[in-house]
Amino acid sequence: MYVPATLGQPASALTPVEISSAAPALSARPMRTALKVRSSQLNVLDGHRVSVAGALLQTPRSGLPGRVVAMQALGRRGWSTLARARTDATGRFRLSFVAHRIGSSSVRLRFAGDRLDLGARRRLGRLNVFHLADASWYGGGGGLACGGSLTSNTLGVANKTLPCGTLVTLRYGGRSVRVPVVDRGPYVAGREFDLTEATRQALGFGDTGQVWSTG
Repeated sequence: MYVPATLGQPASALTPVEISSAAPALSARPMRTALKVRSSQLNVLDGHRVSVAGALLQTPRSGLPGRVVAMQALGRRGWSTLARARTDATGRFRLSFVAHRIGSSSVRLRFAGDRLDLGARRRLGRLNVFHLADASWYGGGGGLACGGSLTSNTLGVANKTLPCGTLVTLRYGGRSVRVPVVDRGPYVAGREFDLTEATRQALGFGDTGQVWSTG
């Protein structure tokens, strides 16, 4: 703003205004962060607890306290949050929730970041929520209801209702396979799946029994 000289006083007598030439201080750049996984339980029966334990670290290895870490699943509409936890004084966290939705999905950890720290993501693999299913197996040859021919190398299962090509994760004795529905059956009351010979061998399955299934 222009201020006129006082009447009778020369402009040179006015007190000058000091203008600082110092530039404003720049804020520090956000630090890089990393998510470390210490343990996880991602293969559970319906109604049981899913858990992931780990730490949120700032470069190089110092833990970040009081930050929120989320576990997310990938669905048809993108990533959705399953659980959140806040890191403790050392940057460690433990996420857990009881699973009630049978199925299989890709999951990850995510720290959104803030003004001091950059965000971080880490893939966890697949979350598999199973139910118990009675199963048997079959072999031989012949055509498949979903197309193609059955051989000793065919990986898949027969099911009466799931659409052809549906991917089903099966777990038995600590082993897991992810195979498509390739045929119709079984037609024995109470049985949900017929495993092909190759699927049976991959799981170490016997003649009949129960498997964990996401289908």
